[in-house]
Amino acid sequence: MISDTFQLLRPWQWSKNGILFAGLIFSRHLLDPSYGGRAVLAFAVFCLASSAVYAMNDVLDAGRDRAHPVKRTRPVASGRVSRSAAGGLGLLLALAAVGLGLLLGGEFLLTLVLFLAVNLLYSARLKHAVVLDVLTIAISFVIRAIAGVMALRPLEPTLELSPWLLVCTLFLALFLGFAKRRHELALLAGEAGQHRATLTEYSAGFLDQLITIVTAATLIAYTIYTIAPGTVTKFHSPALVYTIPFVVYGIFRYLYLIRERGDGGSPSRTFYRDVPLLVTIAGWLAVAVLVIYAEAL
Repeated sequence: MISDTFQLLRPWQWSKNGILFAGLIFSRHLLDPSYGGRAVLAFAVFCLASSAVYAMNDVLDAGRDRAHPVKRTRPVASGRVSRSAAGGLGLLLALAAVGLGLLLGGEFLLTLVLFLAVNLLYSARLKHAVVLDVLTIAISFVIRAIAGVMALRPLEPTLELSPWLLVCTLFLALFLGFAKRRHELALLAGEAGQHRATLTEYSAGFLDQLITIVTAATLIAYTIYTIAPGTVTKFHSPALVYTIPFVVYGIFRYLYLIRERGDGGSPSRTFYRDVPLLVTIAGWLAVAVLVIYAEAL
């Protein structure tokens, strides 16, 4: 039962909520315990909310998941956990997330409710709409990024929400989303429609084209951000440009994994299992922190 609950809540997916710490890091408050505490609480709240969404999604998708070679082993699809139990747990987690979210202020709570609404709408309807399905997933990442900033606003009402954070998050999430669809299409082959009708509307060539577009957009957006006058002025240094090689390699490495290794079905699992990706992410974070906090260190 514990193992089934663990699988239902998918804690390995909580890494997606790491984007909430972007506001803390890039606002130059990483070394301030009061800001850090709020960021950690925001992360915990979104972990509860994410697990609530996963549980509800499994309830809604149980029938289709049984036609999937991997997802059919999920607790609800396999019958090890009843739909009522999974739905009840999801509702309980959502209420707990909202309750804790109240501690972080009204703006944060609004983003949390929006996150839950968008994801439930995705599970119920939007996942069946071509392109809009991946765009909705990307928007949920953008909402996470916004929430990370909103959690800090009660301490600093003038804290700005950088448009660069939103743009880079959107394009990166689109890249991961279309890569996941590419993996699903290859994995399910001619049976894609039995699991999700939307997949029959995609083709490998179309997805490769979309992946190429968002890959370029991600790299260009991040590159422009690092050399933008506002960025250089904010951090009193042009050195953030030295983080670009990490981003380039990380994206190219992921492309290699999905195209040559047939990976990418679960971005979180891919990040955990691929050592070069982990080292790249750690290297990017280390260099970014050194540049942003050079004056304080």
